[in-house]
Amino acid sequence: MDIVRVIFAIILPPLGVFLQVGLGMHFWLNIVLTLLGYIPGIVHAIWIIAKK
Repeated sequence: MDIVRVIFAIILPPLGVFLQVGLGMHFWLNIVLTLLGYIPGIVHAIWIIAKK
């Protein structure tokens, strides 16, 4: 299942974070990072998925 989350994190970073942690602080932070720049959103999403 982590492979699917990583793929979603690359395509749409907030979706990957949502699948991992739900609607929490990390989800909203990832939306902000993705809006500020696509790469920071991906890095944050991969980090959240790898951490759990």
